Amino acid sequence: METLNERLVNETMSLPSDMRTALVDKLLESLNVPTQREVDRLWAEEAEKRIKEVRSGKVSTIPGEQVFEDIRRQFGK
Repeated sequence: METLNERLVNETMSLPSDMRTALVDKLLESLNVPTQREVDRLWAEEAEKRIKEVRSGKVSTIPGEQVFEDIRRQFGK
């Protein structure tokens, strides 16, 4: 006998992909997990903030080669 969970999964898998995507978004929303759209928006905001900090001189950058050299020195590789 098929359980309710199995039946829901089977029925959901038969839906078109756009409907499954909408359902996943709703389920994740109910778990208070950010959607990919929200994550993308937050990362874009963070990138803009960091760009402004660099341009204003509030923070300075470190060349990538220096970062990797420091890592190799610290971890011996």
